[in-house]
Amino acid sequence: MNILIIDDDRTNLLIMAAIVRRLADAKTVTMENPLDAIEWLRRNEPDLILLDQMMPDMDGMDLLRHIRKDQRLDSVPVVMITANTAVDIRVRALDEGCNDFLTKPVIVPEVQARLRNLLALRQSRALLRDRAALLAAEVERVTAALQRQGEELVHRLSRAAECRDPETGAHIERMALYSKIIAEAAGCGDAYAQELMKAAPMHDIGKIGIPDMILLKPARLSPEELTVMRQHAVIGHRILADSDIPLLRLAAEIALSHHEKFDGSGYPDGLAGSAIPLSGRIVAIADVFDALTSARPYKRSWTLEEARAFMEQNRGLHFDPALLDAFLSRWDEVCRIQVENADELPRLAPEDT
Repeated sequence: MNILIIDDDRTNLLIMAAIVRRLADAKTVTMENPLDAIEWLRRNEPDLILLDQMMPDMDGMDLLRHIRKDQRLDSVPVVMITANTAVDIRVRALDEGCNDFLTKPVIVPEVQARLRNLLALRQSRALLRDRAALLAAEVERVTAALQRQGEELVHRLSRAAECRDPETGAHIERMALYSKIIAEAAGCGDAYAQELMKAAPMHDIGKIGIPDMILLKPARLSPEELTVMRQHAVIGHRILADSDIPLLRLAAEIALSHHEKFDGSGYPDGLAGSAIPLSGRIVAIADVFDALTSARPYKRSWTLEEARAFMEQNRGLHFDPALLDAFLSRWDEVCRIQVENADELPRLAPEDT
């Protein structure tokens, strides 16, 4: 335990240092000039400070104020040594953050007893601080591990869905990237945009509960079949909901709401406007745009310009106007994503549609 002693009287300094060194595990640093002490304290943090009240250049009260202004030193015990027994001096010092007093001439056993108590308190506080830091580090480690587990689970469930869904993995990659840039452009923050990109691939996980005869049908669905297909939103939410993992909770929200429409004509709940979760409104834009620009057994892929025109026509109907504007404001990035993550499947000729 390092103890800083400040006293302009060298004799007093030597006596006090000798008394302090009798304490177990105590080392002393002595200063005759309070200005030198201030300079030393800029680079060091003692475990206890003993300072004389009456000193030239800067008295003990001024030095005490300076010490307490430094946040690094706010928990360091300070003991003032004074020959003045006036109550007002002691009250002022206590108000400024002094922890204890020693009255000259000092009594050695009293000095040692008071310092031992203060050092023990200092050590206990240090242990609590270290324990709190260890607990915070452990919480951070467990949270990061939980996050990684959630991301791995999302990735594996997405791969499982790909095994049954005729849509390609490239579609999932593109719409996740589109979702991210929409969130960024809308000012949702980098952290949310990153989480949305990770959760978006789970938007159609509920399709694993749709019969093959409907899911894999190489033609447009009948009204009855379409009713069954639309159940994938509820099924996906049921699979992902009530998780302790935030990423899966976000994915569940997306699965349930990404087919809602801004005018209330979507499914499964017919939500409208801001009643639709933000994640669902964003993914709706990304999913529809990529579906339009992707080839399917029953349709050709639209050009980027055709898809953009359709999106603009449905501004305020299917799509949140502000979020659609955010999407279109990053058009160059949208085009780049579409090209860099193109499907390997050949496009159908117009006469095949």
